Amino acid sequence: MSTESSLDLPPPQQARSWRTQQRILEAGTALLEEGGTEALTIAAVAARAGASVGGVYRRFGDKDRLIAALQREMIEHFRADIIRRFTPRRSDPAALVASAVTGLTDTYQAHERLMRVFLVAGATDTAVAKLGSEASIDAARVFRKFLDPILPAIDSPEPELRIDVVYRLVYGACHNRILNGERFESDRPLTWRQLTDELVTVACLYLLGAPAS
Repeated sequence: MSTESSLDLPPPQQARSWRTQQRILEAGTALLEEGGTEALTIAAVAARAGASVGGVYRRFGDKDRLIAALQREMIEHFRADIIRRFTPRRSDPAALVASAVTGLTDTYQAHERLMRVFLVAGATDTAVAKLGSEASIDAARVFRKFLDPILPAIDSPEPELRIDVVYRLVYGACHNRILNGERFESDRPLTWRQLTDELVTVACLYLLGAPAS
């Protein structure tokens, strides 16, 4: 499977065409969540969306291009969710750190099923991995920008590096949680809520020298 091909898909010109395209994307997403990339065939998507096989091919060309379109759509939703969730309840540094970490983990949890499909696919498909890496780097920029106000409070000659390390820590923990479940790397179960709370504590101690209040 390769998603290297261009995604210069023609925009739907009519409301009916747009609705059909959305049904195809929704059907493709559901099939990926239920059975991974092996469950996604053009025929299965067409049947699920109530569209013709030819109609799916006309809009997306083939399975690889459809998967690429689905991955891009998930990334767009993921980025919008991060920005929406990065809403601090207070403006003090600890609250901002807690909001950033919680916003990131909550977004990963919300997209857990589909994210797992693309993480697994990316292990063998360089195009999927490349697009996922670009999205993660973009999320890191959003994370760092949100935490810009706390830079003066970080006691380090390289405060930006510390924020970047925190992002990578949360990113890695979330990916492991998605791929391996609540017992990842341990025989102790760890819920998303517990993981989030502990990551907030670690981030606040590392960045600010004190736990979140």
